[in-house]
Amino acid sequence: MIPRDQHAIAGSGERLDRQILRLYPWLDRSTVLELISAGHVLIAGRPAKKGVRLEAGDVLDCRDIPEPADLRLQPNPDLPLKILFEDDSVLALDKPAGQPTHPLRFIETDTLANALIARFPELAGIGDDRLFPALLHRLDTQTSGLVLAAKTPAAYANLRAQFRRFSVQKHYTALVHGRVDSPGRLDAPLTHQTRTPCKMAVARNPDKVPKNDCFAAATSWVPLETGREFSLLDVTIYTGVTHQIRCHLAAAGHPIAGDSLYGSPLSPSAFSLPPSAYSRHWLHAARLIASHPATGKSLDLSCPLPPDWPPTA
Repeated sequence: MIPRDQHAIAGSGERLDRQILRLYPWLDRSTVLELISAGHVLIAGRPAKKGVRLEAGDVLDCRDIPEPADLRLQPNPDLPLKILFEDDSVLALDKPAGQPTHPLRFIETDTLANALIARFPELAGIGDDRLFPALLHRLDTQTSGLVLAAKTPAAYANLRAQFRRFSVQKHYTALVHGRVDSPGRLDAPLTHQTRTPCKMAVARNPDKVPKNDCFAAATSWVPLETGREFSLLDVTIYTGVTHQIRCHLAAAGHPIAGDSLYGSPLSPSAFSLPPSAYSRHWLHAARLIASHPATGKSLDLSCPLPPDWPPTA
């Protein structure tokens, strides 16, 4: 940390957050805004406001500003880390539902990545993203199951190439609304839905969607169990688009149970599942098949369903 730093402002009219970014270029905008909100930047002895515009002669009194060395993923040894498989090259981890795969900001400490580097500190430098070290792929926060990590830079590069080529087979288990009696597949490009942030939608007219916001996506499913109200599916994705399974299954008329963003009812009263089953969406990363980065042999990993998985009704 830089305990205290003062800067005299020569010009006027610039917004405070932009000036801070210029003075400390290793910070990102979200960190700067948090520092300002927390009172780390003062003008005339008073905590500055985020939207203030600076005047010539203002003196910024900046306190406890993180240095580059401070901006690293923080280990959290208090978080459990369940290891499904480990050798000299790879780790397979069981991520619980409700835990993010990795932080979006350096101050966050309750993610799988924080637990990983607490147990394996040497993995913090693997990969190009300091907030996403060693991990090969992400799961949504409420999706449980298998996450793969690399233990060496060589294994990371090899496995990342496999993911980019879509040669890694990824199987998920999903509890969905409705009777699904036969296998199905949906090949439909996805795009961001403009009306709802963080939501994807099937691109009905892909030729009219900007190329940088139209993502090829293919999903297939096979029913494992079929009940009166819900079905349990083995889902395979051949691409890796954000919310791909959730969006595709909803588009096929079978939204994932508990996934209110993509059409699962908010109220459980009309269904036989207990109310607790609507605390999250019921999607689980169950199996992953890749080529072992050191031996080239098939690496077939699986993760059991969590103990609170609801029954097919």
